[in-house]
Amino acid sequence: MQIPENKYEVVIIGGGPIGIACALEAEKKKLSYIILEKGCLVNSLYHYPTNMTFFSTSEKLELDNIPFISNNPKPGKREALEYYRRIATSNNINIKLFEKVTSVKTHADKTHTVTTTKGDYSAENVIVATGFYDIPNYLGVPGEDLPKVSHYYNDPHYYATQKTLVVGASNSAVDAALEIYRKGGDVTMIVRKPEIGKRVKYWVRPDIINRIEEGSIKAYFNSNLKEIKENEVVIDTPEGEDILENDFVLLLTGYRPNFGFLQDIGIKLSTDGRKIPQYNEETMETNIPGIFLAGVICGGVETHKWFIENSRIHAKMIMEHLSKKEKEAFN
Repeated sequence: MQIPENKYEVVIIGGGPIGIACALEAEKKKLSYIILEKGCLVNSLYHYPTNMTFFSTSEKLELDNIPFISNNPKPGKREALEYYRRIATSNNINIKLFEKVTSVKTHADKTHTVTTTKGDYSAENVIVATGFYDIPNYLGVPGEDLPKVSHYYNDPHYYATQKTLVVGASNSAVDAALEIYRKGGDVTMIVRKPEIGKRVKYWVRPDIINRIEEGSIKAYFNSNLKEIKENEVVIDTPEGEDILENDFVLLLTGYRPNFGFLQDIGIKLSTDGRKIPQYNEETMETNIPGIFLAGVICGGVETHKWFIENSRIHAKMIMEHLSKKEKEAFN
């Protein structure tokens, strides 16, 4: 069957590992598809810190049983970029990069129009696999918009010899603090809880605890950032307010999915504060027929619930369901 231009059986929003996994499964089921990605291929992964090491081993990051060979059991960012790029190019994945989806409209006949910054696409089914790395969890403190403040961390060299405040105690915050310290930075951590997060990578957590105990990295526990100024920061500690000299602030307090985008589509979110989207756990179909979710976005604010390794299955579940629907309609 010839498919008219810009009309597909499946439009996949998001060109990360799970979006690519959906494309691979669509090809197996001979379903016409396209991936629409607002940035580069695996855009979120590309913006991870330069020296990031995955928590998962390489085989758990594999798609479609395509071997992921890495130098170490736990691969780094560059190896992952190479792996997913090779999959996309060698399989001629149909993907449009640097094309942001701005809206998804559902029509009376249950088809969908996906509008992007470059055009419109007609789809029988839409898969939202947009991840969660786009929107930081803002603190809302005075001075958060100053040029010296960032919600993303890339390379430690930038902060060498500088007084850098790292807010947070998750993997990203701990990695940044350790790397900057080892490149000659003067690092202070602000931790809202009484200790470093339990979910920090097990081979890294002892390192940060030891650096704090020996005084190489300063840390304020049970504390909060109160205000950011040009050359200093104000923090609230159990002992009272403290003012620290400061050059840079890294607010590594986590990220969240674009809930507004989901709601604009019409997808219902839980009202218990977790904002978990409504979907069928067997088919991944949302409350809107023909619109599906895949990957970390399924967890709402619980962004630690779904990873590449345990959400790869979403692609297979969705395509099995669509293939079954197509056969039933044909019969």
